Amino acid sequence: MNTQHERISILGLGAMGRALASALLAAGRDVTVWNRTPGKAGELVARGAREASGVEEAIEAGDLTVACLLNDASVRETLAPAVPKLAGGTLVNLTSGSVRQARELAGWLEGQGVRLLSGGIMAVPPTVGTEGAFILYSGARDLFDRVAPVLGPIGRPHWVGEDPGFAALYDMAALSGMYGMSAGADHAVTLVHREGGDVETFKREVLQPWMEQMLPFMVGGADVTALVPEEFNPAMQATGLENILSASEEAGVPGDLAGHLRSSLWRMRRAVAG
Repeated sequence: MNTQHERISILGLGAMGRALASALLAAGRDVTVWNRTPGKAGELVARGAREASGVEEAIEAGDLTVACLLNDASVRETLAPAVPKLAGGTLVNLTSGSVRQARELAGWLEGQGVRLLSGGIMAVPPTVGTEGAFILYSGARDLFDRVAPVLGPIGRPHWVGEDPGFAALYDMAALSGMYGMSAGADHAVTLVHREGGDVETFKREVLQPWMEQMLPFMVGGADVTALVPEEFNPAMQATGLENILSASEEAGVPGDLAGHLRSSLWRMRRAVAG
């Protein structure tokens, strides 16, 4: 396969879809784009992309079709009238969804004679195509081996298994970790702000270096059980968490921002009780 001349059709031009198309164009790929609402392809067309007027036209224009839409329902709604055009071909679905949805989509497409490679984008739009971006894929290994070089410019391809649901599984789990950190950062800066601290200085000089230092320990220490290593002293950790919650209440930080703290406190109390 000549990956440089493989024709790629992108369905969906939200922020992420546009970033995918942009990275592929920058790598010299032949790109056709389609979006339900017109008017989002101007900059891409100016750089050499073709804009399809309909889904069927987009599918026919590509050797490989990539969907990056809002959700599973939008993928099915978009493909339903056009799926005969995909028969004998491949769909790479980079739309976020659940494990169940990915497996059901794979089954539906298989019945239509279409092979599915599921994906999860481990990047935000500004980082697509950069060294740090990577894409999770799951599905048949031979399909991954064929598609990965074609889509390499959007991010480092990483295969996570034959099960079409595994890309969604790893994607949702990784996002859970990210949002947990985000919730902690939001809570932290809100607490500093409510008590009159300098938020920007705190973020730059305290919070970011601290979180970077602790990240390997947080990931390495993550566990599916309620066990806490003795050296972490769960009783002491519980007391510390109670202090943070009290300080937050005193500062008037909204209780909804403290969910991650209550989750950690629950784990420490269980460990002490056990």
